[in-house]
Amino acid sequence: MSTIETYREEFLTYLHKINTVKEPVNLYEPINYILNIGGKRLRPILTLLTCDIFGGNYTKALDAAVAVEVFHNFTLLHDDIMDSAPIRRGKQTVHTKWNVNTGILSGDAMMIMAYQSFESYEPELFKKLLKLFNQTSLEVCEGQQLDVDFENRTDVTIPEYLKMITNKTSVLVACAMKMGALIANSSDEDAEKIYKFGLFLGLAFQLQDDYLDTFGNVEDFGKQIGGDIMENKKTFLYLKTIELANSKDKKQLLNLYNTSTELQEKVTEVKDLFINYRVDRNIKNEIENYTQKAFDILTEIQLPIEKKQELIAFGNWLMKRKV
Repeated sequence: MSTIETYREEFLTYLHKINTVKEPVNLYEPINYILNIGGKRLRPILTLLTCDIFGGNYTKALDAAVAVEVFHNFTLLHDDIMDSAPIRRGKQTVHTKWNVNTGILSGDAMMIMAYQSFESYEPELFKKLLKLFNQTSLEVCEGQQLDVDFENRTDVTIPEYLKMITNKTSVLVACAMKMGALIANSSDEDAEKIYKFGLFLGLAFQLQDDYLDTFGNVEDFGKQIGGDIMENKKTFLYLKTIELANSKDKKQLLNLYNTSTELQEKVTEVKDLFINYRVDRNIKNEIENYTQKAFDILTEIQLPIEKKQELIAFGNWLMKRKV
């Protein structure tokens, strides 16, 4: 079985071969840019890893891995436009470096390129992969819309928030893993269980992302620290503080999310409230909880213990990240 770094290197080599700038340059250069400014490559690695673990030839999963990675970056490109985000992975976002229209059109092309990646698979497998990908793509759009809707609501609940991040983030992680299992010709039961594993791991990953957005640093995180606060995102940290705060602090937090306070001052004040109510500890507990739920599912999958340990090691590595 290959190491995580081997999967990453093979994937990047394959991606670089097919991701070339061609005419019209102003359409393809931004695509090349966003696909080459870094990133963890978590999702394509999981596709290759899962295929390998289920006994498949993981190189056959490279096209599916490309589809997942290109689609993921397409969503980031459009999300950055919607959020007016200036930084992505420590670099200028596409719409900042070029312009909004270029960002929209290049993103549209990336979505089509993701679909094209499945054309190498045989008809029966192609149908399974495309059905899963279509379902996932629509759920990601639903999650993004919920995220936008929450910005104008004051009654968002933690269960609603978890549903939103499940759609916006977790389903793509789960999809990446299930595609690897399908390419390896696993049983339908195991493919569904590895999907659930990915779903819980994705939730833990996104909650950690929320934590790092406030408590990380820009050099490691690669994004603007406090961005969620500046954009009035109703994250777990915010919702848990609203739930625990006394009337005075709750009013202060609500006011901060509805005023034009100097942005850095706003981030500092909100962060202080988060710390006062120890919601940084709450979210760490939730991260551990969902990580453990993912590991528990592995007991139900028909795999040798050493292969399950590979998934556990990956999950532990992921949850120790700084970025």
